[in-house]
Amino acid sequence: MALVELRHISKVYRLGGEEIRALDDVSLDIASGEFMSIIGPSGSGKSTLMHILGCLDSPTCGTLQLDGTLIHDASPRQLAAIRNRKIGFVFQFFNLLPKLGVLQNVELPMVYSGLSARQRRERAMEALRLVGMENRARHRPSQLSGGQQQRAAIARALVNNPRLVFADEPTGNLDSHTGEVILELFRQLNREGRTIILVTHDPEIAAVTPRRIEIRDGKIAPEADATLAGTARFGTGAPASAAAAP
Repeated sequence: MALVELRHISKVYRLGGEEIRALDDVSLDIASGEFMSIIGPSGSGKSTLMHILGCLDSPTCGTLQLDGTLIHDASPRQLAAIRNRKIGFVFQFFNLLPKLGVLQNVELPMVYSGLSARQRRERAMEALRLVGMENRARHRPSQLSGGQQQRAAIARALVNNPRLVFADEPTGNLDSHTGEVILELFRQLNREGRTIILVTHDPEIAAVTPRRIEIRDGKIAPEADATLAGTARFGTGAPASAAAAP
């Protein structure tokens, strides 16, 4: 059984008397352990698709099954609980709280988990070790480079051991070398069995993933659920070490 099953999903917004179909009859399966990308320009529907897959929003019609659970007419509270248990998010602008240290930022998804302070600290440190950031646990985000902030954000996304990790333009705010290092980290996490989905407008970023889904006008392009032509800008050359990376 697929980790994610999307069937005939549409998302319709109504602005005044106008109907806008952000997604139009989209069906998609995602297997556990996949490393894939969703690509499309601004306004294509890729962000809407990510929001529905990530339980940040509900479709107008159609069904979503995540990890064997049919998600239908879920309340905002129920969607939040599903996100907290099963999904991790990494964003372009990191979204770290500037007044908290790195360790405290990584602990945030566990605040309502029922874990003790000691358990939360241990799990947060383990997540930081996974991304080579344990020696920056006491730093504030302002004391970190862009790459280090993104690593801290990845640790936060992993701390609840989610089945599915979304990375929304994860290299968009980084220089090309640091972006390459972050993409190599996602490859490493995928090799360890995590399901990773990159969301991007950049074909060269999408080309690092074995499977690519292209969204055009709210639909999956029929020829796009395959390998895109071209050579990846990132991922050529020797793999980077997580501990030594920016």
